[in-house]
Amino acid sequence: MAGLVVLSMASCDSYSTKGGWLPSSNSTFTYISTSSSPKTIRIIDTRDEEAFFTLRLPVGKQLTFRFLEGKGDDPIYTPDRMQWEIWDAPKKNGKLSNQLTVPPAAARSIRVELRPVPEWPEDDERYRLRIDTEDDRPDHWTPQGGPIPDESSTWPN
Repeated sequence: MAGLVVLSMASCDSYSTKGGWLPSSNSTFTYISTSSSPKTIRIIDTRDEEAFFTLRLPVGKQLTFRFLEGKGDDPIYTPDRMQWEIWDAPKKNGKLSNQLTVPPAAARSIRVELRPVPEWPEDDERYRLRIDTEDDRPDHWTPQGGPIPDESSTWPN
């Protein structure tokens, strides 16, 4: 029974900055950008020192990617495929829905650059602070007072 549990757990992807449940060079890579460690990730083709993937990872986000050997579109220049996704951090599992073909493992270099700190996350519009000014308040909320609307009317008008 214990062997069955281990076998089923091994088939699940677990994303972690430490490499997941069974870290290896074939597993996923995960980077999280924080206010004290904002990151830009570049993946370089070492044959010409050109970046084929560059991402300025926003603070509070996570980049997770993995390489699939032999799944590319060209046997010499791009024989492998990279699957990747950006999520709100931290995310432990999920589908990597973006992909691109990439150079072979021997011709790839992952470079992580730290941007100047502190860097703050962008404001989330869902949680924008509500600021009521006196002009925004209905008459019955002001010191002068006013008629209270009946329940059938909607506020604000």
